[in-house]
Amino acid sequence: MRTLGFTPSQIQGINTYVTGTRNLREAPFINHESLKAKGFDRSALERVEVALDGAFDIQFAFNKWTLGDEFCRNTLGLPESQFQDPSFNLLKTIGFTQEQIQAATDYCCGTMTIEAAPHLKPEHLSVFDCANRCGRMGRRFIPVEAHIRMMAAAQPFISGAISKTINMPSDATVGAVKDAYTLAWKSMVKAVALYRDGSKLSQPLHASTEIREDKDQTQQVLNIAREEATRVLVRYMAKRRVLPARRGGYTQKAIIGGHKIYLRTGEYEDGTLGEIFLDMHKEGAAFRSLMNCFAIAISLGLQHGVPLEEFVEAFVFTRFEPNGPVKLNDHLKMSTSIIDYIFRELAITYLSRHDLEQVAGEAFRVDSVKQTPEPSDEKGLVDPRLVRSTAISPEIFPSRSRKTYGVGRNKEDPGNGVHRVEPSTDALGLTEIQVARRKGYEGDPCHECKQFTMVRNGTCLKCETCGATNGCS
Repeated sequence: MRTLGFTPSQIQGINTYVTGTRNLREAPFINHESLKAKGFDRSALERVEVALDGAFDIQFAFNKWTLGDEFCRNTLGLPESQFQDPSFNLLKTIGFTQEQIQAATDYCCGTMTIEAAPHLKPEHLSVFDCANRCGRMGRRFIPVEAHIRMMAAAQPFISGAISKTINMPSDATVGAVKDAYTLAWKSMVKAVALYRDGSKLSQPLHASTEIREDKDQTQQVLNIAREEATRVLVRYMAKRRVLPARRGGYTQKAIIGGHKIYLRTGEYEDGTLGEIFLDMHKEGAAFRSLMNCFAIAISLGLQHGVPLEEFVEAFVFTRFEPNGPVKLNDHLKMSTSIIDYIFRELAITYLSRHDLEQVAGEAFRVDSVKQTPEPSDEKGLVDPRLVRSTAISPEIFPSRSRKTYGVGRNKEDPGNGVHRVEPSTDALGLTEIQVARRKGYEGDPCHECKQFTMVRNGTCLKCETCGATNGCS
């Protein structure tokens, strides 16, 4: 300020106008004399003066924490239920008006703005402009355009974007935001961050305390707004999106661990999932009823706005019987439960969750090999469902020699309509099964990552992919 030609006494006057005198001795309306008339003694005034030194508003110094419960109860005669209320205004209660409180606040705590300060000329004000309006009486602030043009001037000398917030006043409109982005784009600024004053309830810094006479009316408006917001939220959550009477969908038949299941879906006009039906084959009445009720519950959740992603995350990888191999599905060949199968299928179809597929790029099982049946002129000679199983021989897994892994016909003997397909080999002449066997893989899936990379670790198994064990360390 000395550069602008102000003397030390003038600078002190400007500082006092902005930050206040920080004492009540000669304050208008609320001072030592007026407070003594209300019952304040010397000890209470000293406590107020100490609290006033760090207050932004004079009302922050007049409360039960500064004066004490005993003083408020015995000296001022206030009921405890009143001064224990956080919104309690002590100065108003003891007889001061809002205009008197505001005048005393400007004198003791300052106006929080340099506008209209003594000795300051109008041409000096632009030097002290801030991002937002300052104080209760402040009107000046740095325009949004100035922020953007300042960034545009520095952008050619910086390889990345500039980390700077463009502050906008609380009354900024959607059009002002649009104009700001357009100007930033035309100025070739790589990135902009806009913030409208007061748009967050947790905003750490406010330029004023927003003291108004119509506090009761403002509180009433806030209460009405809160009630309306609550009503809208409840109505939105409770409103059911009804499916059309004639709707599309699909039916998927599958066999899981020997149990037949039909999954039927119902869709909205936009193709999103709205309901599911589950039919089990040759199951008990209790189990069928439980599955039907489960399907109804999922359908109601979908129609009330619960995202399908939430159901998928909740039910995929659930493990209980019946489980095991999955037949008649092009994407899934193994499931840990019927519920796991259902939501894998829905996720693949409606969410494009191809990460849940088991036949995509490589086979699901370690002892399964990608194979192509030999060409044949006779249609239906090769059954694709038996290609994998015929690739396993007891020579590779001696411990499983007593199990039946497929038909044992030779290539020259297609009596049962099936050719035997030999496993593929690598550059060393080893089949993929032999490679997996040499690595020590046991062929069991990991319960954590679902990979078939379990190796023997003492009397237990350990996964080489994620490090999980099946019970031992």
